Amino acid sequence: MARQSIFDMPVSKVYPLLLAKVERKGRTKDELDEVIRWLTGYEMDSVDPATPYGAFFENAPAMNPRAGLITGKVCGVDMASIEDPLMRKIRQLDKLVDELAKGRPMEKILR
Repeated sequence: MARQSIFDMPVSKVYPLLLAKVERKGRTKDELDEVIRWLTGYEMDSVDPATPYGAFFENAPAMNPRAGLITGKVCGVDMASIEDPLMRKIRQLDKLVDELAKGRPMEKILR
């Protein structure tokens, strides 16, 4: 069985994983939604759960112009070394979710 690309996975498969990660660390769904809204401009209750994750980022209503300030490593990969713009956007959200789960204050997460 072939592995499904992260770009092709529906939001309904990825979002619960992100939510579980932050809730395990005592953070909330509202905080996760705020991070997603800051980065992409989406209101999560208006997103079609069947939307492919790649299209979720490609069609984001308002990618935050300060997203470039998200630096460091995520999944062992330096953010600056990610060449694919779509994968960089996905990893930016991963980095913000990691920071949220680690207990970083919201005002520092939302640069």
